[in-house]
Formats: sequence, C-alpha cells, structure tokens
Amino acid sequence: MYHLGIKKLPVVSTLTRANESRNWLIYQDFAHYLIKIVRPLYIDDKAFTIELEGTFYALDSSLIDLSLSAFFWAKYKRNKGAIKLHTLLDLRGNIPVFIQITDGKTHDVNILDNIIFEIGAYYIMDKAYIDF
Repeated sequence: MYHLGIKKLPVVSTLTRANESRNWLIYQDFAHYLIKIVRPLYIDDKAFTIELEGTFYALDSSLIDLSLSAFFWAKYKRNKGAIKLHTLLDLRGNIPVFIQITDGKTHDVNILDNIIFEIGAYYIMDKAYIDF
C-alpha cells in the first residue's frame, strides 16, 4: 500500500526514539522561520473585517488533556495530565506570532513576561492575564 509515495510508514516508536534524541529548539526555530514567511502573505486577508488602524493581536491559552500513562511528565492534577498552549494571534491574517507550550499548572499571566510587545498595537485578552 502506498501512502504519499511511501511504501511503508515508519513505526511510531521509531519516530518517538528519533525525537527523543533531537533538541526541541530545532522545531521552534523552524516554526519561527515559517511564520516570518507566511505572515506577509496574509496581512491583507479580509477575515478581520472591522476597519481599524493599527495591529490587533488576540492572546489566549488552551488546556490540552494528556494521558498520564503515556505522558508521565505532564502532571496536572492527581490523576490527570495536561499541557497549556499559549497563542498570540495576529488578527489581520490569523497567523500565530507567538506560541509557547507549558505545563498545565502554569497560570496565563506568567506568559506576559515572555512576549515582546509591539508599540502602538492593540492586545485583546481575557481576565486571566490581569494581576494587580
């Protein structure tokens, strides 16, 4: 059976072992490289139909449940595993400009220290990012 021109797909355990020996920063750098290429292509996308001057970003996080038997390092609650995906989205083209994966216990407000804010831009976020 052929799938995408490949006679036989690699076994999942083979891919797992290969990824364990690679530094995760390779994937981060590659993602930033792709974002720089794609962002200008979608800058005039009409998905954000409100005509306002300036750059608008939306910031939010998603909790992704994981099985503790497969991901023992992702301890979230006593019997539950999870990670958080924090995403800053450029609303002019719906392209993420910042992504960070943390453990499920990380509070959203802590991510603000890792974002480089653009002068004159507007940031839309929920109350989880406010800490007085």
